[in-house]
Formats: sequence, C-alpha cells, structure tokens
Amino acid sequence: MEQNDPITQINAKDIRKIYETMLKIRMFETKEKDLIQTEQEGFAHSYVGEEAIATGVAAALRQDDYITSTHRGHGHMIAKGGELGKMYGELYGRTSGYCRGRSGSLHIADFDLGVLGANGIVGGGIPIAVGAAYSIQLRKSDQVAVAFFGEGAMNQGLFHEAANMAAIYQLPVVFIVEVNHWQCGVRYETVYHPSVIENVAIRAQSYGFPGEKIDGNDVVEVYQYAKKAIENARSGKGPYMLACYTYRIETHFMGDIDIRPADEVNEWRKNDPIENLERRMVKAAIMSGSEMEEIRDSVSTQVTQAIDFARQSSKPEPESALEHVYS
Repeated sequence: MEQNDPITQINAKDIRKIYETMLKIRMFETKEKDLIQTEQEGFAHSYVGEEAIATGVAAALRQDDYITSTHRGHGHMIAKGGELGKMYGELYGRTSGYCRGRSGSLHIADFDLGVLGANGIVGGGIPIAVGAAYSIQLRKSDQVAVAFFGEGAMNQGLFHEAANMAAIYQLPVVFIVEVNHWQCGVRYETVYHPSVIENVAIRAQSYGFPGEKIDGNDVVEVYQYAKKAIENARSGKGPYMLACYTYRIETHFMGDIDIRPADEVNEWRKNDPIENLERRMVKAAIMSGSEMEEIRDSVSTQVTQAIDFARQSSKPEPESALEHVYS
C-alpha cells in the first residue's frame, strides 16, 4: 500500500462513496448530452472534467449545510445528494422534477438538501450564499454556506460586495472558485493580471480572509482542503476561499461550437479526475478493477432508470402555469 498517498488517510467506505458520486455526475452529464443531441430536447452546460470539485467539497458538508450553484450546476446538485430521476424530470420539464419542471437546467434547487439553487446569472449565487451565512449567524446555528462559481464571476461586482460583507461580519461561508480556464469563449488568462493568473485565491487577502490554490482535479486534495475551510467557517473564524484549478472538457454548452485548441483539450483529458482516482485506489489496494466495474454498472443502471422515470412522468397542465408564483 502507498502509505505516502493522502488517499490512505481517508476511510475506504468514504472513498468508495466519493468515487460513486463522481461517476454519477459523469454519466449523468454524458447521457444528457446524448439526449440533447438525439432528441433535440433540453439545454444544459456540462460539468464533465470538474467532478472532483463538487464531490470533494460536498463530501465534507452536512446535509443541513447550504450551497449555491451556477449555470453549470448539475454536478453540485448530485454531489449534495440530488436524485437523478428528479433531476432528469426537471430537464424534461415534468412534474416529477425538483421544481415541478419549472426550473429546467439553470435554476434547479432543493431546500431540503440545502441546495439554494443553480443560477443562470454569472455570480448570482455568491450573495445568496453570503445571505444564507448571515442567517446562520443570526440564528446562532453551526451550519455553513458554500458558494460555487467560476473564475469569471470573480470579476463581477457581486463577488466583491459579497466577499467584503462576509469578511466584515465574519460569516460562515466558503467561496469555491472553479477555475476551468474558459469563460464562455474567453480564455481565462486574457482577463486577469499576470500576478493573479497563477493563483486567483490571493484576492481573498484583499478582504482579510484565507485563500488557497489547490488541484481541482484531485478529489482527495479537494476533500481535505474543503474539510479545513468548512471547519474554519463552522467554528466561527469567518470566510475561506479555495481556488480549484481544473478544466472544462466539454464546450461552453452542450451543442456549442468548440473554439478551443484541440491540443489543449486533449492534454487536459489526460488529467481526468476519475481516472486519476481509479489509478490511486488500485495502487493503494483500496479497490480492485472488478469492484470499480461493478460500481460503474450500478451507476449506469441508475442513470437509465432515472431517464425512464422522467420520460414516464406527466407534463404540467397549462392551468398550473400561475401556481407557485408571487404577484
């Protein structure tokens, strides 16, 4: 066994759960892309390649902790415990969906899971997470709020206002920056000062709270740093930021034209977070190849059943359009 690998410091049962969650996200997104291409139904942004971030962070959270998500939010929802059938139901616009078919891909939410919503507005979830953290403080709870967002959202005024408020009130919020190198069709390096490109987490210093750069394709590292950041927030020490460097393997949205250099994409494919974990589990004698195949088969079956569940679900009646709205 590789005693020097941090993976050996984590309970084997927890690693198995982490692996299964990453596979759920990957297979959910891959199958969804196939459905959009073949059935011309739905619209979504893929999380493929970034699975280690949502999974590692969520593994360190409690169910009553809050998260806010982005337009690329399926991975966050699944990692927090979302049911695949209800998620596909939402994508198909069926009443069995988490939001009864009203949210689609971009705004899926479930308050029972602590998921305060994916968000089609870039940076839109950041102040919501800070607001949730403020409510935690006011209620004297020991919960934590986590905001997932991309490096592009850090240049929005929403981020700066929310980060400043979080620091002033020492709120229990963790900022998770998913640095996937592309902001729609804009390369990340072209909109940041050279001194920030290598570590966007240094911006946390401007507000007076800790920020660290980590390998967003290493789920073990994400999990360990997330535990540290979450405990910092939960113990009353205030905000924390983790800049998770990763790569968006798929195009900006499913069906988009890919303008990125093929060599760049292929090079990042070699650093696949799931394949990396599989190699380490085998090397550390945590799981065999046959055991991993069993989990893959199980997850594949779950995805197929989830799609069937969504397809068989009813569509909303037209007269229900004005339900669950405010006037």
